[in-house]
Amino acid sequence: MAEPSSETRFLHAIEMGLGAWQWGDRLVWQYGHGYGDADVHQAFLASLNEGIRFIDTAEIYGNGRSERLLGQFLKETDQPVLIATKFLPFPWRFGKGALTRALKGSLARLGVESVDLYQIHWPSPLMSTDTMMEGLAECVKSGLTRTVGVSNFGQSQTLAAYSALARHNIPLASNQVHYSLLNRTVEKNGTLARCQELGIRLIAYSPIEKGLLSGKYGVDSPPPGARAKNYASLLPRIGPLLKLMMEIGQDHGGKSNVQIALNWVICKGALPIPGAKNAEQAQENAGGLGWKLTEPEMTRLDEASEAIIETSRT
Repeated sequence: MAEPSSETRFLHAIEMGLGAWQWGDRLVWQYGHGYGDADVHQAFLASLNEGIRFIDTAEIYGNGRSERLLGQFLKETDQPVLIATKFLPFPWRFGKGALTRALKGSLARLGVESVDLYQIHWPSPLMSTDTMMEGLAECVKSGLTRTVGVSNFGQSQTLAAYSALARHNIPLASNQVHYSLLNRTVEKNGTLARCQELGIRLIAYSPIEKGLLSGKYGVDSPPPGARAKNYASLLPRIGPLLKLMMEIGQDHGGKSNVQIALNWVICKGALPIPGAKNAEQAQENAGGLGWKLTEPEMTRLDEASEAIIETSRT
């Protein structure tokens, strides 16, 4: 396993962050229905109080509202906060200069002069990996970001990005991917192992599967909005896994299913960035830190999750 570079070492020291997708998003998270600005501000404050200082947002979250909210919250604290945001390669964005322009827009919404991590949100068939990496390199050289990463890149795409940045003597800091007990694609396709081999921090979004692993949803009580349709086939199958998570949680002094799910990701060597709509969720997330699942427990969880994933494929 490669040692992380001096520039990216801070990411490897972080065990958990906070995802800000829920801040302002109405389509998936129904922002404004049951929670709003004041609630996510409390989530921000509670996270800082629990020692979680890495916050991941994106220009597309809430059409910029997530970045603007984070910017407002940053003005009201003197605590150090590590900020990550993302560039979405829209079809009308061409050329490496698009990244610098987009990042300057994000910085304006955030109210800061630079961020700690700037990421490509998705690969694009319209902008080559080389062009995107040239754009990221310009962002680093301009002092607009401390480090750069990618998101939703497979193993070959990650290698291409790593190599392209290396030509500019810039390390690829991270690859942010969907990773949870119910989505282990990055384990199966070699992306997790390759990232660890190259010293690239794997950041896991949706580590509690948009609340599904919390145990609060079921066939008769599905999650609201778009999540209900997305998880319709999984809901009838996850009972045995949720029961096992509850049992293991009791063996660790009453840890919740959310905390088991997050600790599982940490034990796999990834950095989970669960979302939080309010202070209570932020505090529960933080309970996934400071302890470790045992190897036998990890094996049992792996087997239970694999049974669900395999059933879902058939």
